[in-house]
Order: sequence, then C-alpha cells, then structure tokens
Amino acid sequence: MHNILYRLTGGLFGRRMVDNDILLLSTTGRRSGEAHTVPLLYLRDGDRLVVIASYGGRPDHPAWYHNLVADPKVGVQIRSDRTEMLARTADPAERDLWWPRIVGAYAGYADYQSRTDRVIPVVFLVPIETG
Repeated sequence: MHNILYRLTGGLFGRRMVDNDILLLSTTGRRSGEAHTVPLLYLRDGDRLVVIASYGGRPDHPAWYHNLVADPKVGVQIRSDRTEMLARTADPAERDLWWPRIVGAYAGYADYQSRTDRVIPVVFLVPIETG
C-alpha cells in the first residue's frame, strides 16, 4: 500500500517516515527475474544515496539486498523523479564512517544492529551515467 500511495501521489504521501525521507527502491528478483519495490529510508551524499539493509535486525539480510548484490542495477524513485542507479555495499571502513551518521538520522538502526549477529550492510546508490 505504501508503494502505491507513494507512486500515485508522486511522493506527496509516504515520502517521510520517522522524521526521514523515503525512496522507493526497485530491484530485479535474483530468482524470479521480476521487479520488486520497497520503501526505504535514505541519506543523501551529493548525487549518491545511502540505504541500510537493516531488516529490523532480523538474522538474515532482506531480499532486496540479495537482489541488488546479484544485479546492482536498480531503480530509484524520490517523489516523482525516477532514476536508474548502481548499488554497491560499503566496505568496512566506509561503513564505520557512515554508521554514526546513519544512527544519528534514525536511532532505531542501533537497536536493529544490537538484535542481530550479522553486520547490517550500508549500501551506496550512484546514478548511472548516460551518454
């Protein structure tokens, strides 16, 4: 329902959650080959976007993360703007640098990390250059 409202209203409804901006991330299913879209909190770093594969602190990574590892070409919608981007998981040093900023934006991520033994991935999304 969140995806539908977001798309129908160009992000007028559904663009903010827990005091943060929301984007729609579309990945290609690694098994099905079908498009899958999820709403995610994001941070901006110039043209680069940062999303967090927290899955609420569950023991496994979310399906969307497995999908973008298999195929890093993703679709991103912010409000009514849609962009194709490439996804890349932050290396350990980058994650360490970003984690305090991520927790500063939404303290729930620290709680999610405390619930799981896995390291919650931080993912960078960069625009695909055209031309």
